Amino acid sequence: MLDQYIGPFNSPSVQMRISVTEAKAQLTELVRRAESGEEVILTRHGQAAARLTPVRTQPDPRTRRAIIDAVRRAGAAKASPSPSAERSQDFLYGEDGLPE
Repeated sequence: MLDQYIGPFNSPSVQMRISVTEAKAQLTELVRRAESGEEVILTRHGQAAARLTPVRTQPDPRTRRAIIDAVRRAGAAKASPSPSAERSQDFLYGEDGLPE
């Protein structure tokens, strides 16, 4: 049955279970659902047998490098100088090195 869903606790995306026999008659609809982000589990004798999920395309290496460089530039622009770690807690101690 097309409307047998597994709850959101089993997967971050919507999941649906359908028998292979029922899926044969509804393959086009199941592919549409998978393309839209829904995960479709095909079952045989009540046990999961296969999964239809959307294909996620990977950016080409040049595009990926451009994204990484842009993120690095944005991070560098937001970074502000701060005291070194060895001096960061000096305000907690007096001249004699004891806690104040």
